[in-house]
Amino acid sequence: MISISELSARIAGRLLIENASVTLPAGTKAGLVGKNGAGKSTLFRVITGDLAAESGSVSIPRNARIGQVAQEAPGTEELLIEIVLRADKERTALLAEAETATDPHRIADIQTRLADIGAHSAEARAASILAGLGFDHEAQHRPASSFSGGWRMRVALAAVLFSEPDLLLLDEPTNYLDLEGTLWLEDYIRRYPHTVIIISHDRDLLNTAVNSIVHLDQKKLTFYRGSYDQFERQKAEADELQMKAKAKNEAARKHLQSFIDRFKAKATKARQAQSRVKALERMGTVAAVIEDHVMGFSFPEPEKQAASPIIAISGGAVGYEPCKPILKRLNLRIDADDRIALLGSNGNGKSTFAKFVSGRLNAESGDVKLAPNLKIGFFAQHQLDDLVPNQTAVEHVRRRMPDAPEAKVRARVAQMGLATEKMDTQVKDLSGGEKARLLMGLAAFDAPNLLILDEPTNHLDIDSRNALIQALNDYSGAVILISHDRHLIEATVDRLWLVRDGTVSNFDGDLEDYRSLVVASPKPRDDKAKTNCADDSVSKADQRKLNADRRASLAPLKKKINEIESLTGKLEKLIQALDAELADPALYEKTPAKAAEKAKQRSDAAEKLAAAEEQWLELSSEYESGMAG
Repeated sequence: MISISELSARIAGRLLIENASVTLPAGTKAGLVGKNGAGKSTLFRVITGDLAAESGSVSIPRNARIGQVAQEAPGTEELLIEIVLRADKERTALLAEAETATDPHRIADIQTRLADIGAHSAEARAASILAGLGFDHEAQHRPASSFSGGWRMRVALAAVLFSEPDLLLLDEPTNYLDLEGTLWLEDYIRRYPHTVIIISHDRDLLNTAVNSIVHLDQKKLTFYRGSYDQFERQKAEADELQMKAKAKNEAARKHLQSFIDRFKAKATKARQAQSRVKALERMGTVAAVIEDHVMGFSFPEPEKQAASPIIAISGGAVGYEPCKPILKRLNLRIDADDRIALLGSNGNGKSTFAKFVSGRLNAESGDVKLAPNLKIGFFAQHQLDDLVPNQTAVEHVRRRMPDAPEAKVRARVAQMGLATEKMDTQVKDLSGGEKARLLMGLAAFDAPNLLILDEPTNHLDIDSRNALIQALNDYSGAVILISHDRHLIEATVDRLWLVRDGTVSNFDGDLEDYRSLVVASPKPRDDKAKTNCADDSVSKADQRKLNADRRASLAPLKKKINEIESLTGKLEKLIQALDAELADPALYEKTPAKAAEKAKQRSDAAEKLAAAEEQWLELSSEYESGMAG
């Protein structure tokens, strides 16, 4: 059992959790939900002991092992399978001791314990976890350094899953997974034998993998049994009851106050008036239900509907190098009202296909016909780098509307879902979700006939994802969607295309059929390039040269990623040191000025760390796409 009692915690002087309490029975699978910035990750840090609580306590069974994904992805020359196996520290220590032990009794104890913990089947279990997360047998025996940041984060996830802690803490684990990895993880968490707390904005994961919801709202924690859908219903019912109670309370208070106002000056009624004053004080008030307004999305309607098919591909092939297409045998048609989701593991070519359809990659062979005056809008997370850090959202939009009056420019920014107070904020100071809104609005700025969205939800909370669903359903143009959010796919598309085995084809079935296919036999990515020339084979030497060329071309990007990783490590150590100092009450009593200075240093470091982590994710995604081809 995990018991949180009267807990209060603050970051950089800002109180995020106040006198919050909740108890989780052993074996609970809990989804921790709440608005972005509510303090969910802060609660994780208090549970792990990385952040001292201001007051209250977290009670966890003695000797219980807590596990969470390492913030720094492994990038050594160690093989993936070895990294995962090493995560079981007891097994690793026992195997090392078995190599040197000489006492027969100790050797017997070691072998008995190894048998008890299933040490001899550990490699098969580790391989199964890695396969579920997208690594085939060959990939599992490659060094971690040969993978991009996004894939290495999967290795970090595999390691903590393999170690099987008594309390597993997962903070947005699907942000670096594709749909296939997400489906596998849902199934794994549901069958996990110990307690899990997972922060996620993925509604389907919260409906499939957990059996309870912990809601962090207004600095308080509330426990709900059931899935996310059940939580929403229970929350709505509780809010309705509270609103009725508040209305009833206000009516009663108004009636008492009216009596007091009428008779408090009359001697004959003074006694009764005074008793009403005491009754009013005893009655108290009922808190209002606070509703956080979520800004919507709005995609402009195409000025002129294009005739179907808007895109027709016959015998198409596309790639990044001559004679080495990533995708071929493309015979597809996209109509003006199509809603298509692309399925398939990362590395199979989904993003390549999106770039091809959007015109960012030319066909290597085949015929591609576009409808006259076809406009295409394209959004991808890595394009966040295209935003100018020192310019505001208004300045970005004004470049597109140089002759428009200021009021129209600001109205257009508002349509993108940015609040008035954020319009004049520099892009570098916007949150990830706000940047995504701006970039999505710019992608759809010219009222496209076809909107292509590549993982649009990574920085959006559940309410913002619901707003995106509504906007896409209101939009009359065609949509091509790449996403690991199953709820978004099911709510917005009516066709599924599978990107696999070097081509794109229609998938006969729904997402539940696809989920069964993935969970039953996960398909690890295949990094092997295909050719479309007379010699339809690539030698190992050619493949090594191709990989070397890719790494060389991406070397500056890789260097930048390494620099950011080094910076985040330094910032994390600085924050830990400042947290330790700020946790000492004596600092505030003896030198309050120094305490304030330390708090400001901590706040500045936290802001720099958040910006660095966001940039790392974006650059890693770009590097991963480049390496995958």
